[in-house]
Amino acid sequence: MAFGYSINPFSKRNDDTGFGTSANNYGGRFINKDGTFNLVKTGQPFWKRTSVYYVLLNMPAWKFACLILAGYFVVNLCFTSLYLIVGVDGLTGLRTTQGFGRFLETFFFSTETLTTVGYGRVNPVGLGVNVVAALESLAGLLGLAVATGLIYGRFARPKSFLAFSHEAIIAPYKDGTALMFRLAAYKENHHLTNAEVTVNLGITVLGGKAPEFQFFSLPLERARVDTLSMNWTVVHPINDESPLNGFTAEDLKAVDAEVYVLVRGFDDVYSNIVQQRTSYTYQEIRFNVRFAPMYKESEDGKTTIMQVDKLGDYVVVQEIPQSVSPVS
Repeated sequence: MAFGYSINPFSKRNDDTGFGTSANNYGGRFINKDGTFNLVKTGQPFWKRTSVYYVLLNMPAWKFACLILAGYFVVNLCFTSLYLIVGVDGLTGLRTTQGFGRFLETFFFSTETLTTVGYGRVNPVGLGVNVVAALESLAGLLGLAVATGLIYGRFARPKSFLAFSHEAIIAPYKDGTALMFRLAAYKENHHLTNAEVTVNLGITVLGGKAPEFQFFSLPLERARVDTLSMNWTVVHPINDESPLNGFTAEDLKAVDAEVYVLVRGFDDVYSNIVQQRTSYTYQEIRFNVRFAPMYKESEDGKTTIMQVDKLGDYVVVQEIPQSVSPVS
């Protein structure tokens, strides 16, 4: 990694990004493509630094479904074991009281008690099994309440439903060049109003005796739109005041450049503010390209079709100097 690049003194330095400045203490990118922070915290026990509620709300749907099924099976297995320990003689109506058949009947009695279904063929009559059944009924009610709350939380939690181009580009812009990336609201009925975007640049420079991170706010051609129902090409003109002025692709790699993006807006469906983060490292910034069109007209000529799968498509343009030229 190279250091010592001089930064334009007219560039707006941003020291309020929430990131540190000591380059020697960090590894990899700060923000992952999906908007999560590339950070692992240690020094505290696992149960203190982990939010179970956050994990359950954010895990993939298939993992959540598997966890619910696994939890249901394990809880019933535990109560089945308790019934067997107390003695199934206290359960009337069992057709089989020996071997694996006894286990299966007890297990299914447990599932009926946990869910308060209670078909009625098997009934607890002894004190021990009645106590276990009472505890299991309470556990079932509490478990159902927790599961219902989690499922509702996963469905009702405000989400941005924004997609970003996988790569940012350095493209011709007016009489010079500009840093650009695209984003779009990809759900049919979700769109943002009063959408705002903030873009910062993080680079590693030689500060004093050791390299350090410096962060700069990137002025945008347009930082706000009233309605984001289609796509939005975010443009940072590279002029004399841009911290990217004069940088080549090799320079971006040398300073370990990363562009941080934060989009916020009001979603009418949720009636709430939503936001989404992402970032672009130097490996994800392309020169000598421009974004390809992502719209077409319907066959009857009455509807505009936005092809979200082409959000990140670009085409090669006539080669421009690899040194980023400013906008005049």
